[in-house]
Amino acid sequence: MLYSTMVFSSIVLALLIPVAFIRGIIGPTSLDRNIVINIIGTKTVVIMVLMAFLYEEFYFIDVALVYALISFIVTLSVAKYLERGELS
Repeated sequence: MLYSTMVFSSIVLALLIPVAFIRGIIGPTSLDRNIVINIIGTKTVVIMVLMAFLYEEFYFIDVALVYALISFIVTLSVAKYLERGELS
């Protein structure tokens, strides 16, 4: 039962990533696009953690944490660039 739930959750999250991407393309402002970057990164991290539990390969969790940190830094960098026009 738990296995089926995790597989179903992973599939649903994977199917929602293109929906978020389309919303980012349609989104009228740059803030919408920045939020979509964050949403896709978060969904990817959750999928990685679910896969770690499904395959019982817990080093995927370490990879997911690194990916989450990189996604967070990218989101902050894009937000800073949109606000100031430069990264320094």
